Amino acid sequence: MRRGEIYRTKEKTPERGHKPGFYVVVSRDFIANNEDVSTVVCAPVYSEVLGLRSEVLLTSDDGLPHESTIRCDFLTLMFKKKLTHFVGTLSVERVRELNRALRYALELKD
Repeated sequence: MRRGEIYRTKEKTPERGHKPGFYVVVSRDFIANNEDVSTVVCAPVYSEVLGLRSEVLLTSDDGLPHESTIRCDFLTLMFKKKLTHFVGTLSVERVRELNRALRYALELKD
């Protein structure tokens, strides 16, 4: 598991209205790839596009079935074992957009 990878959950999750969903790993690689750590920080992916600065637009080119957004305002801690279906990896440009959206959502200075 690595930062910038997109996964789909098999299990229904309460934070998604008890439905499976897509998530992007935002934890640094040291955590995401460490087998001794059972959780990672993820950003959920939603099909509704709100046009917020804290969102990253994704398309079918990113491996999703339809246009969606990564919502950086709703970061969540996920057990790695719940991220069961690998979808794809964000491009370098999308990771830059993700970093920018995370900085905005978390009010971090450049």
